Amino acid sequence: MKQVVQNYKSGELAVLDVPVPGCKPGGVLVRSAYSLISTGTELMKVSEAGMSMLGKARSRPDQVAKVMQSVATNGVPATYRKVMGKLDSYTPLGYSLCGVVEQVGAGTDDVAVGDVVACAGNEHALHAELNWVPKNLYARVPDGLAPRHAAFGTVGSIALQGVRRGEPQLGEVALVIGLGLIGQLVAQLLTASGVRVVGADPDPARCELAERLGAAACGDPASAAVESAVAELTGGHGVDQVYLAAGGGSNQPVELAARLCRDRGRVVDIGKCRLDLPWNAYYEKELDVRFSRSYGPGRYDPEYELEGRDYPIGYVRWTERRNLACFLDLAARGRVDVEPLVSHVAAFDDAVETYQRLKDGDLKAVAVLFRYPGQPAEARAEAPAVSVPVPAVKRSGGGSSSPSRGAGTPVRLAFVGAGNYATSMLLPHLAGREGVELSTVVTTTALSAANARRKFGFAAATTDLDAVLGDKSVDAVFVVTRHSSHAELTRKALLAGKSVFVEKPLALTEEELAGVLAAVEESGNDRLQVGFNRRFAPLLQEAGKRFGARTGPANLRYLVNAGRLQQGSWYLQQGVEGSRFAGEGGHFIDTASWLLGADPVSVYAVAASGNEDLQVVLRYPDGSTATLSYVTSGAPDFPKETLDLVADGKVLRLDDFVRASVYDGRRRRWVSSRLPKARDKGQSAQLAAFVRAVRTGGPMPVSLESLAATTAATLAVRSGLAAGTPVTLTGAR
Repeated sequence: MKQVVQNYKSGELAVLDVPVPGCKPGGVLVRSAYSLISTGTELMKVSEAGMSMLGKARSRPDQVAKVMQSVATNGVPATYRKVMGKLDSYTPLGYSLCGVVEQVGAGTDDVAVGDVVACAGNEHALHAELNWVPKNLYARVPDGLAPRHAAFGTVGSIALQGVRRGEPQLGEVALVIGLGLIGQLVAQLLTASGVRVVGADPDPARCELAERLGAAACGDPASAAVESAVAELTGGHGVDQVYLAAGGGSNQPVELAARLCRDRGRVVDIGKCRLDLPWNAYYEKELDVRFSRSYGPGRYDPEYELEGRDYPIGYVRWTERRNLACFLDLAARGRVDVEPLVSHVAAFDDAVETYQRLKDGDLKAVAVLFRYPGQPAEARAEAPAVSVPVPAVKRSGGGSSSPSRGAGTPVRLAFVGAGNYATSMLLPHLAGREGVELSTVVTTTALSAANARRKFGFAAATTDLDAVLGDKSVDAVFVVTRHSSHAELTRKALLAGKSVFVEKPLALTEEELAGVLAAVEESGNDRLQVGFNRRFAPLLQEAGKRFGARTGPANLRYLVNAGRLQQGSWYLQQGVEGSRFAGEGGHFIDTASWLLGADPVSVYAVAASGNEDLQVVLRYPDGSTATLSYVTSGAPDFPKETLDLVADGKVLRLDDFVRASVYDGRRRRWVSSRLPKARDKGQSAQLAAFVRAVRTGGPMPVSLESLAATTAATLAVRSGLAAGTPVTLTGAR
């Protein structure tokens, strides 16, 4: 792989081929998508490397003190060899990036391969194609946040920690001195906190940018503009806080802070500037001087950063990693806008030239990103269309049916998992059903298996899955476990020759879906059904018949008022169990596809700013479209699902599986309703169809091709959100 390195002795910058880091336990291997150049910290390091030895010593008196201590301890020759050896070595650059998890180390379970994460650390989030990142130095990127924006995570955490140290309160006024990358982010964070911001920077372009992004007023610190703005906003009292985000050797920032801060105000140092505090000015106002150390608590603590030992949230609310996640959340919800800060996006291979242009002043920039192979070539142009293949369904000879059973032979079913959904929505429809025998229930804990056996009459209970899969008397296996295990358990059951009913989702990644279909091809066993039950709902079935056949394209609108999840729900474990939409979105896509009589050919998804709401537009081969609104911010007393189908002068309306109406354009109207408590979403009918298919050997209730297409479309929502463009489902029918 390639990595940007620097020789601190000679100042040489290079993009070198280096070995891929190993994926150690307690962390993940991340393939970089974008990494951010810190135009402050990194350029300072690059500039220092170009200095003479005397210049280096003057710029780093702290290191000189260490050298003198080593001389006193080890002598001049040994110290010289040690120092020269360290200086004459390649060192890495970079500390803020976004990428995709390529491998997960042992003991890491909060993210999975394919997850997009933001990473931090000057030893782990480097300008390199691959990085190993320990657990507490990465955070999963929220759905809808572009990778190039997530690459700001570390620098954003530095700004966020600085703001926390200032303890801003609603209605206060703050002064931000230095409107480079950190200063711009500090100003936005303060504005989002209800604080009015005055900015000070000698660069008019940076002042204009800060004002455009929410600052009340900005100006050159040497002019009277800043002082006048502070006086006007504070009634002459002075600002409540000052944030020093400037660099360089001038003492002007700390002097300006003292002059414009109110009595007993707070001064927070975030950048690396000269701090010769004018004693009288700071003493007379009793100013509270604070330092902000990097990304937050945990920084420089090896037990936290390398060993993954978190601080209890009751004692340390905002740690290094929580700050990172918080900033990503703010960016995803539109509270912080980093796109205007991006001055330039360079190909990773052009890293040396980019650093040189920045150093020489040819490239004036607030923020510069490196774009790695595989990312769109034009940073500011509209992203190219994304194409996602729908895996082809291949069978090695099993066909779509299996031998029929004798009329009096019951269908023997095994359940893997006996959680809330299985025991409330599936097993009640199967227990006691004629022609069905509940053979074995398999769970990870003995108690839950025993409870299911007692309640529903299973013949046996076990925690041994392999024994059930090897039992030739078992005809079908129900997979009703957590989402992350569905694909693998389905694959194993298919290879064992069983008919399989798996609750949605079938898979959480394209790789998992491909693995399931590979098992079908290998075994010739395509006896698979996914728990997409809504197409079997009696009310919707009847409405579909009343609506009749179409002659032209249709428009379908499906509003899903999903509501918020309770704290602690395992659905919230997105790093392991996938996003909420990935888990249940297939329900609604399958329903739309069934009503429209085809599988989608493209998916376009957008996320609402500030919440988890999604808008998904599906396009079908005949020109029909389905718009799925999946929202979590709606009123809890509003119906969960409402659907409208419009075509050929007719309208079908479904209200939460309680009421259905059809208008045929000839002033004829059909209405059917049922009691809310009698709401039937089709579970019973679907199970009956599945059992019948297993018993008779007939086709499964839904074709394998349709199940694969629905799953691929559901997964395409995530890639579409990341790309910001429609996703073509290549190979879709």
